[in-house]
Amino acid sequence: MRQHVAPAGPPPTVLVFAPRERTRTLARDTFPRRRWRLVVRRTVDEFGRAFHEELIDAAIVDLGAAHEENWQAAALAREYPSVPFFALTTLRAADGPVLAQCAALEFADVLVEDVDEEAIRELVQRQAYTTRFTRALGAPPESLALTTELQVGAWRYVVNHAGRPVRTAALADSLGVTREHLSRTFSADGAPNLKRIIDLVRVIGAAELAKNPGYDVRDVARVLGFASSSHLSSTAQRIAGTRPASLARLRAVDLVERFNRGHARSRG
Repeated sequence: MRQHVAPAGPPPTVLVFAPRERTRTLARDTFPRRRWRLVVRRTVDEFGRAFHEELIDAAIVDLGAAHEENWQAAALAREYPSVPFFALTTLRAADGPVLAQCAALEFADVLVEDVDEEAIRELVQRQAYTTRFTRALGAPPESLALTTELQVGAWRYVVNHAGRPVRTAALADSLGVTREHLSRTFSADGAPNLKRIIDLVRVIGAAELAKNPGYDVRDVARVLGFASSSHLSSTAQRIAGTRPASLARLRAVDLVERFNRGHARSRG
């Protein structure tokens, strides 16, 4: 049996508003397919729709040319504060107003066109949504009583998916055990059921996304891979005894506390 070390989750999804061919080429060179999922959009409408189609880890807006559409794309940072927005510019002396506007929109950082691709990747990776989600929940809360190597490895694998669906067969394979062994061993000694833990992390992810003004319940359900908004609703009720409309005001610690008050194990 190999060591219970969970691998990284899905590759980060980087959304790029790139009306210029130069920017599209730079994006393809900077974020290779093997390690990143790159989504390139040329119009503001396409760029805005992308947030409703899948979980976006970071958004890059080409501000190399001062067009109205560029700033319309940049303004979406206010709608999706969970997603770090980055400006791509030449950073010339005349770009002072551009930097000031990016600061006003609370952009995460400014990327310079001629900077080394590795440096850009590092800046984006460090602040990507999934990276921050994983960092915040890297260690299971003590109240969940997940202390064994297998339990911690499973928790990290689930957290690395940042609320996206997790297949227990893939999880078991990543830990070098059978699915049956994983399910039986994970919940030993009174620990929560594995399925409940997976759903807890998914609800925590839903609560984080629900804080974005640009998302409603249906959007959150869609980008996190729930079958429907009703599926998200039933999961939130089962795991935390709350309605999806209330998720936006709940922190991860609040959801864990609710989970521990009678929702940690399946009934029946």
